[in-house]
Amino acid sequence: MRDSPRRVLLLTTPSSYRTQAFLQAAERLHIETLVVEDTPEFLRATWHSPFAVDFSKLDEAVDALIALTREFPVRAIVPVDDAGTVLAALVASRVGLPSNDPDAALAARDKWVMRQRFAAAAVPAPIARAFPALADLPEIVSHVTFPCVVKPTRLSGSRGVIRADDPEQLAQAVERVRQILASDGLDLANALILVEQFVPGFEVAVEGLLTNGTLTVLAIFDKPDPLDGPFFEETIYVTPSRLPQNIQHAIAHTTEKAAKALGLRTGPIHAELRVNERGPWVIEIAGRSIGGLCSRILEFGTGMTLEELILAHAVGDPLPTLVRRDGAAGVMMIPIPGRGILKAVDGIDAARAVPGIVDVEITAKRNHRIVPLPEGASYLGFIFARGETPDAVEAALRLAHSRLAIRIVPEVPLQPVLQ
Repeated sequence: MRDSPRRVLLLTTPSSYRTQAFLQAAERLHIETLVVEDTPEFLRATWHSPFAVDFSKLDEAVDALIALTREFPVRAIVPVDDAGTVLAALVASRVGLPSNDPDAALAARDKWVMRQRFAAAAVPAPIARAFPALADLPEIVSHVTFPCVVKPTRLSGSRGVIRADDPEQLAQAVERVRQILASDGLDLANALILVEQFVPGFEVAVEGLLTNGTLTVLAIFDKPDPLDGPFFEETIYVTPSRLPQNIQHAIAHTTEKAAKALGLRTGPIHAELRVNERGPWVIEIAGRSIGGLCSRILEFGTGMTLEELILAHAVGDPLPTLVRRDGAAGVMMIPIPGRGILKAVDGIDAARAVPGIVDVEITAKRNHRIVPLPEGASYLGFIFARGETPDAVEAALRLAHSRLAIRIVPEVPLQPVLQ
């Protein structure tokens, strides 16, 4: 690997928040990048990308990327988002590059496979059952205890995740998830829907880096807003965690146990856990780093970004200290308050003026359609803050958010053209 050029293959999507951060990190580390974007066949003619591959056609994508790495040898294949994790593992294993086993990458991508591996390894996690997407509702209800959570097996970002407290709500949730899957072009006859127990508790996120199966925890984020449903839209992340040290140690231990249960051994992970009187419960663990623009609040050593850390680890560079920058930091993923056409977000300057606020970035586009969870797949934008304490950071984020005024107008339905 060290004899090959300092070059990595980045697998990303055209809509990814993360690509630019990885490209900037690669430039600072003097690492060359080949960017491959997940692009369906019908978009190839109009999408201006040097390398475009349809990730959903896995066998064809693997062959195309193997051919690409033969022409342009790389030291590592780095997936930016969930969409590329399995593909990256398959290609890397075929060309002899360090990677997670493809089965492990799949287990971290498919929630039903994940649940089965957690159960086999006695990892504390919700008890779950998978049902055919078109299963009869009475059959599903007969196997479910309430409250429960309905979710697709492969969507990310809490999309399609819905709590149900009784059979009527379960029926509504299942139908809603079916519609979400169908809108993504999935064949419902071959799709699964997961139904699992609702685990109460305080939710945290763990950002970590695996080296030969050993986990280094880079950050534990508190999520101070309750996530009790009916939908599970994440808002505020704050680090360092305010939980007692013994609880944080238990979170780290449980996360490493979960990663081992899936077979993950190398690279970044992002885990979601809940903590209650029985300890930490693993909700999900992904074989990639934190999503959105949230990584901006993480700095290590003398200012190294999370993306620099991931790329340096991938190409085999020695890593500097993994200690985070002093102080507290946080981010708010600005929720979308309703469906419609975004006309404006007022009050951005006032929000930026709040002490402790580093920046406010609106990523949704004006005059474009926006959709909240559980159907939506994005946020309105992000608010970033730093301060001396987690409490101060959380307060700054809430105050800044209160100064924003979001203007949304209803969509106008298309009228039939009169002949």
